[in-house]
Amino acid sequence: MTATPASPDLKAKHRTMWGLGDYARVADELIPELGQVIVEACEIGPGDRVLDIAAGTGNAAVPAALAGADVIASDLTPELLEIGQAHAEEAGADSVTWRVADAEALPFDDAAFDVVMSTVGIMFAPFHEKAASELLRVVRPGGRIGLVSWTPEGFIGQMFATMKPFMAPPPPGAQPPPRWGDETHVRGLLGDQVTSVRAEKRMVAIDSFETGAEFRDFFKACYGPTIVAYRGIAEDAERTAELDAALAELGDRYITAGVMNWEYLLLTAVRS
Repeated sequence: MTATPASPDLKAKHRTMWGLGDYARVADELIPELGQVIVEACEIGPGDRVLDIAAGTGNAAVPAALAGADVIASDLTPELLEIGQAHAEEAGADSVTWRVADAEALPFDDAAFDVVMSTVGIMFAPFHEKAASELLRVVRPGGRIGLVSWTPEGFIGQMFATMKPFMAPPPPGAQPPPRWGDETHVRGLLGDQVTSVRAEKRMVAIDSFETGAEFRDFFKACYGPTIVAYRGIAEDAERTAELDAALAELGDRYITAGVMNWEYLLLTAVRS
């Protein structure tokens, strides 16, 4: 399938969405371990040239730099990169370059990197084929690819499914982010341009919420896509109450003894 180019207006909306709320709290308080997971899976070390696509606030870029790599952290939203740069300075990770860049149109040379990775980032680029093509273009033959993505059937995938009826429809040709958590879909995106594909479903344990309502309120305040969903129905009290109830119920279903388990797909491959 041929990807439909994203309009500048769509890119501006995405940039704005991820700048809303406080994504740094999501990355730092809920899922900080995922960055180290991908660094270890990609066996990143001294001398590696690494690109982190849709790096956000750097939860993978910073540990990659601390492992000795020369890292470029790229993201569409400059506000996130500014926070990431501050985090890197605090951690002493001085080998990270922070670069505003679109995952579907990367401003880097062909075969420029030894490792290209993304931690719950590239999955939010709307046109999957284009993003995958760009990822493959910039990693050298024999280079490593690492991806961490929320699965469709896991908690975050189900959260997006819950919010979908309350949100504006996506543009023609756009695909749902959690499809990057479907091994078959990602294998199809990468095709015969990779070898040594390894995929494993894992869980990250979240112990920050005692109730579904606590989860909902945190995401209403901090997570850009959830904030956008609520803004779109802000004038409709009934719809807002429906979404409130649906997200709280979803959270309650996944909380056991104060812990939620969020499923993700860890996929690694080698560029042919």
